[in-house]
Formats: sequence, structure tokens, C-alpha cells
Amino acid sequence: MDTELTEQKPSAAAYRNLFVATIGFTLTFWAWDLIAPLAVDYKERLGLSSFQQSLLVAVPVLVGSVGRIPAGALTDRYGAKLMFPLVSALTIVPVLLLIPARNSYVLMLLVAFLLGLGGTTFAIGVPLVNSWFPPSRRGFALGVFGMGMGGVALSGYFTPRIAGHGENLPFVVVAVALALYAALAAVLITDAPGRTVPTASLGSRLGQAGRLRVTWELSALYAIGFGGVVAFGVYLPTYLKTWYELSPTDAGTKAAGFALVTVVFRPLGGRLSDRFHPAVVTGVALAAVAVFAVVQAFDPVLGPLGTIALLGMAAGLGAAGGSVFALVSRATPQSQVGSVTGIVGAVGGLGGFLPPLLMGAIYSAKDSYSIGFMLLSDLALAGCVYALVRMRARSTAP
Repeated sequence: MDTELTEQKPSAAAYRNLFVATIGFTLTFWAWDLIAPLAVDYKERLGLSSFQQSLLVAVPVLVGSVGRIPAGALTDRYGAKLMFPLVSALTIVPVLLLIPARNSYVLMLLVAFLLGLGGTTFAIGVPLVNSWFPPSRRGFALGVFGMGMGGVALSGYFTPRIAGHGENLPFVVVAVALALYAALAAVLITDAPGRTVPTASLGSRLGQAGRLRVTWELSALYAIGFGGVVAFGVYLPTYLKTWYELSPTDAGTKAAGFALVTVVFRPLGGRLSDRFHPAVVTGVALAAVAVFAVVQAFDPVLGPLGTIALLGMAAGLGAAGGSVFALVSRATPQSQVGSVTGIVGAVGGLGGFLPPLLMGAIYSAKDSYSIGFMLLSDLALAGCVYALVRMRARSTAP
């Protein structure tokens, strides 16, 4: 990135791209999470076991996560101006395919696989925002972009309510929104002037990013932070309905509240990372997650202690997500931000793929979720220690 851009204050074009990218991230994340709020209905309709239900909601997470690796590298090569509207438009296809597939578990799994495409836009937006903002503002800007995770909250709140007016209506509404956005993004998104276009092959660039130690250090931290957000986003409605016997609508509403807290705290984590070392912010946030996970492991009543514990975890996970990507910006060579973002985002998403399956399997075997929350506490504590001890030394790209 040229010196002039890094030294100047962000331009109007920078904020325009940030706004449009955040809207796109929100809509594609809503599409990515369309199955989870309706998972209980699919379970009853198709006679699924807890593990089969968990697999159904986890498949888009897996595919979307892995898909971020090529999406990030392709964004380095072709730019977000092409990639964002293209991926948004292609996501319409699996959204509409959910309508004819709803009565077959096998077909639903296939469509869920395709729906993972919506989860790849994270790796498109991060290099776009990173290229438009100077280092002193990137933490906050990336945190604002990360608020697009609120698509999960929108899905949790609105999808079951819209479905109440017609079982196919949520998919039609999201498809139309994606079509309108794709047209808008094609006009309004622009790549930063002076953007360096890599000439090496896709495999070579991914290999270079994979050889950076910091890529895997950041991946591990993001797997805990963002992975925890994704895991709760897709599984929390099921947990609340199963353990606390809430209705699907109430469970979706409370899950949306959890997601909203993660959305609010993500830019806060990014902003704090502009003032303090991102590793310190990450360590403190994960310490909070560890404490509240232990509280929830003892199965407190939902009001108020259970609610406080869940929202406390949401705040910590959201802040950690923002601070880890501030660390990506600080520790990664600028020409490799897209490729590194793809890998880090993929591992982070994979961090959200396993917990729903694990929670479903544990509940089926033990009729309890306590073991799952204790495992989350252990992982968060390990991430806290690593961030404070190891990652504080990461101030410049290796």
C-alpha cells in the first residue's frame, strides 16, 4: 500500500466501500444462516436425530469456512469490485433451492453445502477494507465490517417470523435482497487506488501465506473467537429450545440478542486494538469468555444468571473477533492480507463447525451440555494465555 494512503485520513470513498461491504456481509451471512433458525422445524418434519439436525446446520459453516481460502486469494487477484457482487448473486441459487429441497434430508444437505458460498464474503471484505484504511484506523474499520455478523442475528429474529406468514417467504425475501445488493455493489464498490495485483499463481500465494507462522497463530485465536460466535449462532436456538424448553420463536429471539451483542462488541474490540496492543485486548476478551463459560456449565436458570453468562460470552467472543483481525492487519504483509485472511477466516469458521456437532453428540450421549461449555472455557483460557505471552511480540509483519 502506498505511503500517501497510509498517512492520510480515510476518504469518503473509503467509508462508502466500508458501508457497502458491511451491508453485503450482513445479507450473505443471513443467507448463510437460513437453515439454523428453522432447524427444529426440519427436525420434526424429517424425523431427524439430534446429530442429524446438528449436521444440517453445520454443513454451510464448513463449506463457507473452507471456501474463504480461495475467495481471499481470488480477491487479492481480481479485487472486491468483481468478487463481492459475483458471490452475492451466486448465493441466490442455493437460497431458492431450499424451497424444493425442504422435504428431503439428502437434498437439504446438498443445498446446505451450496449455501456455504454465502459465508465466503468475509474473506472478500477484509482485504477491501484493509486496503482503504490507514493502519491507525484499520482496527475500528475492520470491527465495523465485522458487524456484518449481525446477519446471523437478523436471521435468528426475522427468519422464523417471516416463515410464519409463509414457509417459503424467508427464502424469497433473502433472494430478492441479494439480487438488489449485487446490482448495487457492482456500481458502488471500488478497489483502492494503487492496489497491488499479485502475479503468482493461486496455489503459490496460498502456499506463501501458509508458510507464515503468524497465519496459524492467528487462525488458532480466531477459531476460538469467531468460531465461538458461529457455533452459538447456529446452535443456540437448538440449545435454548432443548434445555430451557423455549418455543422456536422465543429461542430465535434470544439467539438474535446473543448475536447482536457480538456485533456491538466486535468494533469495540477493533477500536480498543487501535489504542492498545490487539493481543492484550484478545487475551482479556477470551479470559471473560472462559469465566462465563464455566458459569453456564453449571446450568443456571435462564433468568437472570444464564442470560448474563450467555451475553457475557457473546461480548467476549465479539471483542476477540475484532481484535484478532486488528492483529492480522498489524502482523501480515499487505500483499498477502487476502490470502492470510482466507486461511484465518476458514479456520475460524471451522472452529464454528465442530462445536454444534460436538454439542449434539454430547447431549445425545449424556443428556447434558455442561461438558461442552467446560471445553469452551478451556479453549478460551488457552487462547488468553497464548495471546498475552506469545502474540504481544507480534507488532510488524514477519
